[in-house]
Amino acid sequence: MPVSAGPRGAADQPSLAGRVALVTGASRGLGAAIALGLAARGAAVAVNYHASRARAEEVVRAIEDEGGKAVALPADVADPDACAELVAGTIANLGGLDVLVNNAGITKDSLIYQQEPADWLAVMRVNFGGVVNCTRAAMGTMLRQRSGSIVNISSVMGIRGWVGESPYAASKAAINAFTRCTAVEAARFGVRANAVLPGFAATDLVAGLTTKNGGRGILRQIPAKSFAGPEDVANVVAFLAGPGAAYMTGSLVTVDGGASAVLGVGAPLG
Repeated sequence: MPVSAGPRGAADQPSLAGRVALVTGASRGLGAAIALGLAARGAAVAVNYHASRARAEEVVRAIEDEGGKAVALPADVADPDACAELVAGTIANLGGLDVLVNNAGITKDSLIYQQEPADWLAVMRVNFGGVVNCTRAAMGTMLRQRSGSIVNISSVMGIRGWVGESPYAASKAAINAFTRCTAVEAARFGVRANAVLPGFAATDLVAGLTTKNGGRGILRQIPAKSFAGPEDVANVVAFLAGPGAAYMTGSLVTVDGGASAVLGVGAPLG
């Protein structure tokens, strides 16, 4: 799949020129869109990947083709030592760290009664553990420079329920709580922490849900009547990372077409 140059609306967002950003899980899907969006606004970007080096380098080339600066860096975010090396590599290659986007995630969907312990533990280690590990690794640099923006990619699943999604939803709920605590602890140092809660976005991670029956069953429950594009989420991430959100910290921002505002799944009256 070709990598686009960046999300629509990039020119309307605050500039990130001179900033360095690290995006975890950025070799494809939402992470790639976020990396491209930050680069389109002037940031130098570390494109983290776990297994797909080729895809990460494709994202880097797309950024460089537009005159930006980027580097692909491997790391398993479930490993604290790997996260420390990832942050050190970002600083060594790009000269600093101003923005951390914790995006890496996995899902292992199953009904609660059928779940294997190893499956939900794996989801928690990557989704929540990755946020904790990378935040801790980046915190020293951000606290010392008394500035920084951390944007955690959560999900509306963290505030609502869905059949077969309990490990994923629980990991995202943990991210929400961790985001608030990070914001409270880091605020006096000029470091902000916010979370973006996408709804159903057109990415590989939730393709099994959004493509079933053409997604019609889910679309009926979304007031906007469409799935989010990765660029829709990336635009919000870029805003939270930049100076326009300077007074925002501890916020959980939904990007879901109004889905979490709906009461129940019934048809409207009239």
